[in-house]
Amino acid sequence: MNVQFKKGVLELCVLVLLDKQDRYGYELVQKISEQIHISEGSVYPLLRRLTKDGHFTTYLKESTEGPPRKYYKLTDNGRVYLHDLLKEWKEFANGVNQLIEEGVNDD
Repeated sequence: MNVQFKKGVLELCVLVLLDKQDRYGYELVQKISEQIHISEGSVYPLLRRLTKDGHFTTYLKESTEGPPRKYYKLTDNGRVYLHDLLKEWKEFANGVNQLIEEGVNDD
């Protein structure tokens, strides 16, 4: 898949997953990778930025498989941001799909 496509939707994917439940970084990478091929290194800078911007809070939770894990939790600010992005995404996707349909039907 096109790298620019992935960069554009990765933030939305992370926010959507955290809206459902708190998760740790590697868990997010695994979940997103089930649908979209991404590198682990692309998620962590995004998590840091979104945390710095106030969209997430973090906390440590003990793990049975090693050191404590840093979990990310969506804030109220993050939830508002997510809903704004979802609205933008739907408008964008609808516009692109409409153009594709028009292009396909012109043949």
